Amino acid sequence: MQLPRISYNAPITITFALLASVMLMVDFIAADAAKNFVTARPGFPSSIFGYHTMVTHILGHVNWQHLVSNFSFILLLGPVLEEKYGSKMLLLMIVSTALLTGLLNAIFFSTGLIGASGIVFLMILLISFVNVKEGEIPLTFILIVALFITKEVVNSTQENNISEFAHILGGACGSVFGFILPKQRQNNNATNTGRNQKLS
Repeated sequence: MQLPRISYNAPITITFALLASVMLMVDFIAADAAKNFVTARPGFPSSIFGYHTMVTHILGHVNWQHLVSNFSFILLLGPVLEEKYGSKMLLLMIVSTALLTGLLNAIFFSTGLIGASGIVFLMILLISFVNVKEGEIPLTFILIVALFITKEVVNSTQENNISEFAHILGGACGSVFGFILPKQRQNNNATNTGRNQKLS
């Protein structure tokens, strides 16, 4: 009997998790060297070589608990979204969300930014659009938004080291992608179908 083969079924999701884990392991060995390299500092970087942090902040985490709490969701939701939208599109959504979060945080806030929680909320909102027909708004999306907004408003009134802004922006990006991408995908499919058909 042949043993089942382990497949690299969600390359973007798994690579994302591996990179974040490696960053945290490097921190333990080299005294926060990786964290200092990827963390988005308050304001805009003073050197052009620091602008990568506008995106790489999603790879850094404070500790293992921080990383596990984020990637428990990402490893659960990511493969479903990667199968639904494709690896390239999921990567584009992750990078654009990270970049937008980094830029707006630099403009409006005086705090640094580290962690993938914004990507978690991107995926949580986006997953509610899986298998939704065009012209419909899923009830699950409405319920998630209601719970999500309530939770973040309550958390914003408390003293903590959590960026509710990153959560809200990640969720907003997931909502926008959820509404826009199905139409584009259906239109592309229709176009490809028309090209592949022969007149009888």
